[in-house]
Amino acid sequence: MRVKRRLSLTLRLTVLFALASTVVLLLLGYLIAGAVEQHFVEQDMDVLTGKLELTRHALEKVRSDQDMNAIPQQLDDSLVGHHGLAVVVKAPDGQILFATSGAEFPQTLLEHKVDSLRPMVWTTANNTPMRGIAALAGTGLKIGLKDAPPAIVAVATDISHHEQFMSSFRVTLWFFVVLAALMTGFLGWIAAQRGLAPLQTIRREAEGITAHRLDARLAVDAVPAELADLVETLNAMLSRLKDSFRRLSDFSSDLAHELRTPVSNLLTQTQVILAQPRMLEDYRDVLVSNTEEFERLSHMIADMLFIAKADDGQIVPTREVIALDQIAEALIDFFRLIADEKGVSLTVSGRGQMMGDSSMIRRAIGNLLSNAIRHTNSDGQVSIAIDPSPVRGVKIVVANSGEPIPASHLPRLFDRFYRVDPSRHWEGMHSGLGLAIVKSIVEAHGGSVYVESAAGMTSFIMAIPLGD
Repeated sequence: MRVKRRLSLTLRLTVLFALASTVVLLLLGYLIAGAVEQHFVEQDMDVLTGKLELTRHALEKVRSDQDMNAIPQQLDDSLVGHHGLAVVVKAPDGQILFATSGAEFPQTLLEHKVDSLRPMVWTTANNTPMRGIAALAGTGLKIGLKDAPPAIVAVATDISHHEQFMSSFRVTLWFFVVLAALMTGFLGWIAAQRGLAPLQTIRREAEGITAHRLDARLAVDAVPAELADLVETLNAMLSRLKDSFRRLSDFSSDLAHELRTPVSNLLTQTQVILAQPRMLEDYRDVLVSNTEEFERLSHMIADMLFIAKADDGQIVPTREVIALDQIAEALIDFFRLIADEKGVSLTVSGRGQMMGDSSMIRRAIGNLLSNAIRHTNSDGQVSIAIDPSPVRGVKIVVANSGEPIPASHLPRLFDRFYRVDPSRHWEGMHSGLGLAIVKSIVEAHGGSVYVESAAGMTSFIMAIPLGD
């Protein structure tokens, strides 16, 4: 399988920074080149419009043939010192009244019928770039005949020097743009390296965190504000992992401890009975005792599988209408004989319904009820109270009288194999998983379970949403 090569974050930031700076520099260079070009156009237009006005002014003074004959000399004198400037005066009939030596104008420029000072750029036969304008020589100009239409005056200037300057300017400008882009890319790479240095620090610190060092935490104060949330999230994840590892370790230890007793009993009884020949009745008694131990192991394994599935989210309750009071009354009837033998009274109060898995809710209430009866003294009382609320959901409270549970034990009562009295192991069919199963069932229904113990009463409260 071909592994896709990943681009480093430093390279991505460097490329993005270089591209952004290149775009900005290109735009800036384009604006500067356009501004310089516009400056030259305005400079040329100042010269052209000046000479155009001078020529129009001279033509407006023509009142006779003698004045007309003097026009070429006047225009030649006005062009002294203006190298590369060309002027053409064209009569209405198409006759060229005046033209500087070597002047080449495009025909379209000399055919203006109205005033227009929009410049035109062209190239002469000898590849000389020119910029020129044309205009009428004033309304009402009299040349020869009365009421003759005005002449056309065209003025142009050589822009070779400007073109050469702009060509050199563009080469220099783009060279520095490319150089600046490379430099900004390099500086961006350095900035990215320095900016991402805290990530390397986080990586080095994370490398030192192992299953035996889950108490280590990443330093929040040593990272920038942008990474503080990430570090806090990682620290929170480490806390959850530490708690999960602790629970897993405790569960493994408790499981080994819980299984050791029945397995040891089975092994000891079997070895004793096989040590010498026995009566058939003796073998039967041992097999009956072993069967009881195997039933306890079977119940424990089934409970552990249920909790494991709940932890993996594989327990998906069915959705049906549950009459909680009916379930509670049925369980009271089921446990009444056991309660009567112990002298414990059982009561049910309240009515309510919810959406959920009937068998799972029955099992949760049954576990709490069995646990309450087992830890209630003779002549005590156990009650089931149902308190429905459309807003908060339904509360199912299983309470029993007796000595209160010390506050230090309350947070761990729902842990697997946890017992308030460690000396009481393997009591009948009870494996220490009943309350853990209750918690898994309630959480699978989106609720929570907790315990309160004070003033001679212990109450286990299941708070479960009513469901849709």
